[in-house]
Amino acid sequence: MRYFARRVGYFLLTLWAAVTLNFLIPRLQPGDPAEMMIKKLAGKDAELDPDKIRAMRAMLGAPGGTLFDQYIAYIKQLLRGDFGVSYTYFPTPVTTVIMKALPWTLILVGVTMLLSFVVGMVLGALAAWKRNSVFDSVVTLGSTFIGTLQAFWIALLLLFAFGYILGWFPTSGGYDASTPGLNAQFLADAVYHSVLPAAVLLLLTPIGWILGMRNTMIMNLGEDYIRLAKAKGVPDRQVALRYAARNALLPSITGFAMALGGILGGQLLIEQTFDYPGLGRIMGQAATSKDYPLLQALLLFTIVGTLLANLIADMLYGVLDPRARKASS
Repeated sequence: MRYFARRVGYFLLTLWAAVTLNFLIPRLQPGDPAEMMIKKLAGKDAELDPDKIRAMRAMLGAPGGTLFDQYIAYIKQLLRGDFGVSYTYFPTPVTTVIMKALPWTLILVGVTMLLSFVVGMVLGALAAWKRNSVFDSVVTLGSTFIGTLQAFWIALLLLFAFGYILGWFPTSGGYDASTPGLNAQFLADAVYHSVLPAAVLLLLTPIGWILGMRNTMIMNLGEDYIRLAKAKGVPDRQVALRYAARNALLPSITGFAMALGGILGGQLLIEQTFDYPGLGRIMGQAATSKDYPLLQALLLFTIVGTLLANLIADMLYGVLDPRARKASS
């Protein structure tokens, strides 16, 4: 019980620190959103009138007072579930902007992350069981080589080859002129537009799982309980799956949970490269436009999602592995 209570305490403390940093970091950045909005409307060389700047700040609902007063007001807004109005999409509320982009990121990144984890675990386990074989060399060397490539470079390469040269897939957007809704035409259109972004994620995200699973399982294969199982005549497949792979899977649970929690942050470079209407794209727009309410909400969603996923992983880890509970007590 002490193990679980301590994990909840760490979660609450980390959440408070994350909320505080989420409040401070955007305000420490140089620049004024009101001035940027006026320059966007009137031109970069337009003369900045102080009265116009004050009027724009009032229209945007920019916080006033001391930094401490702003922090207290920010905490009260969070408790009410009020994230303010987006500067970039004014006068649309931040929650509306996020809810429109959230399903795109959840489906694209969530599905590819789950597939990547399964593929990575399977390939890593097979590479470890067949270590020093041709299969092991191809998997490890291929993963290491692909891991050295940048995500945006692979995205641009696929976009150029399959989008512009061959013309097999769309080059931008999440759908064409079809009306969004739960109908076959729109769903097929959305899947068609997501093929290239999903391909980039499926090429890159399994690499860490493959190498991590392989190394951990190789360490477990040298343990005494593996030798004992082989000496007792346990079949090789059962030794690999039930003993070595099962124990090697435990350390990956926390990493997978944190990766799932990070889904709410989207994939910034990939979504911007393909102009995909997800959370990563609007996060990039919020950062360049000094859209503090939208940027803070996106960062907070990402942080809370990661912390919750990590907390659930710690709880599951304590249930699955009694050694974790004993070490904590």
